[in-house]
Amino acid sequence: MAYSVFIDGEAGTTGLQIRERLETRGDIRLIGIDPARRKDADARCEAFAAADVAILCLPDDAAREAVALAQDLDTRIIDASTAHRVDPDWAFGFPELNAGARDRIAGAKLVSNPGCYSTGAIAIIAPLVAAGLIAPDEGLTINAVSGYTGGGKALIAEYDSGEAPAHFVYGLTQRHKHIPEIMVHAGLDRQPIFAPAVGNFAQGMAVQVPLFLNERRTIDGLTAALDDHYAGQRFVEVAQGSGARIVPTDLNNTNCLRITVQGDAQNGCATVVAVLDNLGKGASGAAVQNLNIMLGVDEGLSL
Repeated sequence: MAYSVFIDGEAGTTGLQIRERLETRGDIRLIGIDPARRKDADARCEAFAAADVAILCLPDDAAREAVALAQDLDTRIIDASTAHRVDPDWAFGFPELNAGARDRIAGAKLVSNPGCYSTGAIAIIAPLVAAGLIAPDEGLTINAVSGYTGGGKALIAEYDSGEAPAHFVYGLTQRHKHIPEIMVHAGLDRQPIFAPAVGNFAQGMAVQVPLFLNERRTIDGLTAALDDHYAGQRFVEVAQGSGARIVPTDLNNTNCLRITVQGDAQNGCATVVAVLDNLGKGASGAAVQNLNIMLGVDEGLSL
């Protein structure tokens, strides 16, 4: 059986990568729209109606408009925008989040794909909150660096032209769009301080959460809690921290996420680090993983 899939916004970075992952599959029929009609509401409605699943790779307002266009249809939707990530009527598309997450995605009509930074942060924080090793009201900082493709076409063009800086920090007003989903899905009551940055590399990401250690919160204990949470998961692994360099590009072109606990028990300081591809597990890879779960096929197809 072939499933019909419509990628609304397939010309963007995430949409293009999703299309590349799906176009050779025999069980997927991709629905296209004449580029001249891609903003035509009637053409899009026809595409939504013909699709078993629509994947939205659009800005937030456009994603909301797309959901309104499809609201009376049986079409299932995966939204890669920020628009619905904290909406309780949408399944949050991080299958490894908790024991019920995968089943909720499998049965959902509406699935919201996580953001790239938030995927790394939630992957670290949520299991440690659940294990009682991070308090929901604890003051946390999240430091991260991403490849410039996460900034969209304008930032990509800036780097391709050679006009962009080698590295810059942004989001300094503490209103980054990923903060709400980090809080909701990691189980935090207090807003963390989030310091994202962009480096002069196309894709890849490292997300860091520094923690003070104590009698209960040890390096071994943090590692064990994370290892227990992700035991048996296909795309998330916990590796032993070695103190060696962490390279944000190590998992490029994969749907994998790797977590390590780095630090020194003697000085009481640790940093939990997640590495992932911002375009893989942080975007297109996650969307395809969620699509596979929704269709009931092998979760690793195209990944």
